[in-house]
Amino acid sequence: MFHIQTLLPSMTWRAPSPKLMRMPVICVLFGFAMVLPAGAVEQPADVVHAKVAPKSTQQGDASGQAPEAALNALPAPVTTSHTIELPGRILRFKAIASAIRLSDAESLAPKADIATLAFLLDGGDAAKRPVTFAINGGPGASSAWLNLGALGPWRLPLDREAPSPSAPPATIDNPDTWLDFTDLVFIDPPGTGYSRILAKGDDTRHHFYSVNGDIDVLAVTIRKWLVANKRLASPKFIVGESYGGFRAPKLARRLQDQEGIGIKGLMLISPVLDFGWFEGVNNPLTFVTRLPSQAAAAKGIAGPGGRDALKDVEAYAAGPYLTDLLRGERDPGALARIAEKVAAFTGLDPEMVRKLGGRIDITTFARERTRSGAKITSLYDARVSGFDPSPHAASSDYSDPILDAIKTPLASTMADLTGNRLGWPVEARYEILNEEVNHAWDWGKGREHAEALSDLKRALALDPSMRVLVAHGVTDQVTPYFASKLLIDQIPPMDDPDRVRLKVYDGGHMLYLDDKSRAALRDDAKKLIERK
Repeated sequence: MFHIQTLLPSMTWRAPSPKLMRMPVICVLFGFAMVLPAGAVEQPADVVHAKVAPKSTQQGDASGQAPEAALNALPAPVTTSHTIELPGRILRFKAIASAIRLSDAESLAPKADIATLAFLLDGGDAAKRPVTFAINGGPGASSAWLNLGALGPWRLPLDREAPSPSAPPATIDNPDTWLDFTDLVFIDPPGTGYSRILAKGDDTRHHFYSVNGDIDVLAVTIRKWLVANKRLASPKFIVGESYGGFRAPKLARRLQDQEGIGIKGLMLISPVLDFGWFEGVNNPLTFVTRLPSQAAAAKGIAGPGGRDALKDVEAYAAGPYLTDLLRGERDPGALARIAEKVAAFTGLDPEMVRKLGGRIDITTFARERTRSGAKITSLYDARVSGFDPSPHAASSDYSDPILDAIKTPLASTMADLTGNRLGWPVEARYEILNEEVNHAWDWGKGREHAEALSDLKRALALDPSMRVLVAHGVTDQVTPYFASKLLIDQIPPMDDPDRVRLKVYDGGHMLYLDDKSRAALRDDAKKLIERK
């Protein structure tokens, strides 16, 4: 998920401290060299799936002793069989909980164990059946959000209207699972979920907690999983949420260029395609892209056709609003016009909007929209609000009413699912949102220079069969849909502009918390994978 601290569904938001408002990422185009650089990660042997996990199957050195750095290794793989009964259908499938060992390309010393959880439908020709790799964001978020929130065979029912950390961690069979039309593999990058770094020292950690190293890890993990499970011939897809949506185009390019693996399609949920459009106090686009989502919250927009009610806001934002913002602070007429229109669209106090020059940042909107009721609005869905612990203070230290409320039951549920239902217990805390990863992330030249749009363009240009779905919730304030709309408009048509589709749903950053939006997202993903 995108952490607003650096873009996590995603880390704890403490508003409005400026030090937590950094949003990390780096744009790196990978070269064509096929030789792994020193320190690169590689798995020395394929993963073998087994129904039991004897300690004797753990990887060791020539003497039969486990290397010291691998003493904290994850358990051996476990395969279990399951059946769920859904309306109109019964799904029989296998669940494989396993770890992909990453090792140094030269010394073969263990670098990391990457936890994966795969759901594979029984029957059919595996070579023809699609397989989708699911990755969340952050950086620092585990895959539990997509797994238990939307895609997996079991879903944790979460109350969007009144989310609670003490909600019971009890799953239900998921009628909206994607397992009908694609096998699913959920990947937790190092430091998230149960994935852990095994190498000593800081060099490996620094590499893995960077934009380049992160893509290296994910690309090798995907390749090794495909080889181990004999799925190289299967149609392959990637779904990424938030920062995972930033990862996906880069990962597709890396797999194309260096791993010999083609990706048929990408599904980007609440992605950031260019951080430059979200950062910088002097960048007018930061206000332009957020105005429609602020207006959607003010208007109480709901339903699949909600965006139709925002046509006037979109036209104003990309037209007169941008023009007057570019006129600058020294044009009294422009300031007056902006203040009047923005106050009308957002429902905020006109005098406050005037004082801010019609430039409403996300923290101001979150604090002021429901301040009269001593509440704060969620950055991840502006329809939802929670109590402000310091409602009369000039600033407040608060937790986001959605992100911080639901991460707790998600973490508990994943720990119970893997340890009990799947029989893969790990003696460690399940890292649902790891702030240490988030804060340690190396953005290279800075997050404001990070973008994945160039990677997406190149991947599309190289592979005419690739299709992309970009999905957003209309009231998401963290990664507003209008930013992706304007950026997608910068992609050449390449003979078929429908190869990249933007769909805007009812809901926020985790749009799948809405029942109708989750079902609609499933239908749209099914159409992309089945090429309809």
